[in-house]
Amino acid sequence: MDSMKRSLVLLILCGYTMFAAGPFLWAAMLSLRTTTEIHLDHFALPNPIHWEKYPDAWFNSNYATYFLNSVEVVVAAVVIVTLIGAMAAHCLARYRFRFNRLIYFVLFSTIIFPPQVTIISLFQILVNYGLYNSKLGLVLVYVAIQLPLTIYILESFFARIPSDLFDAARMDGYSDWEIFWRVALPIAMPAVTTAVILNFILLWNEFLFAVVLITDEDSRTLPLGIQRFLGDTQEDIGMIATGLMIAIIPVIIIYGFFSERLIQGMTAGAVK
Repeated sequence: MDSMKRSLVLLILCGYTMFAAGPFLWAAMLSLRTTTEIHLDHFALPNPIHWEKYPDAWFNSNYATYFLNSVEVVVAAVVIVTLIGAMAAHCLARYRFRFNRLIYFVLFSTIIFPPQVTIISLFQILVNYGLYNSKLGLVLVYVAIQLPLTIYILESFFARIPSDLFDAARMDGYSDWEIFWRVALPIAMPAVTTAVILNFILLWNEFLFAVVLITDEDSRTLPLGIQRFLGDTQEDIGMIATGLMIAIIPVIIIYGFFSERLIQGMTAGAVK
């Protein structure tokens, strides 16, 4: 009976893996074929394999610039939102002050509403402050839209840290600033790592804010670069797939290296 249950679970996991990995494998095959070959047979294996499409997209389609812009914008936004979010979460979790829960409720309520409703307001604000069509303006927008979710993820983890640790740190002469950096943040590192990975994946693939707030060719991010292969009458499907794979590969690498910490952060219970 137990073997049948294990076989059933294994079958379900294999089926789900095929369902989840199928589109990725198909896009990977399309990235190694030309558009003409794809039109002849959408599901055929790449034969011959066109490895030259990757350097062609990188060097001849300005993908190197798009990739660097994405790295600069996303890394800067993730660093800022993680630091500010961790400090705010620690403050809301550990200190009791007036309107503490009201502030938390307001931050939490912003997660419910889709961030797209703020596009017009953000556009006007960035234009008024001279930040429209700039990477700095996009970084600030990314920080603003991801900060509530980051605080929500981290606040519950900081709240589980035993108060005895903070009392002991105060007896040792630690200031509030030192308690955060030397006690709270190291203990909460699994949750912080989870927030970093989630924010990186979401912002790396973000398209809507970037396409509205960035029009300069030299400031475009990687998702916008895929638009170069979209024509008015014909789409270069092969190069679109190649561009998608270039954008997907960094996310896969990061998840491969930090997947264990991501699972630890998402399943973390009471701090020991």
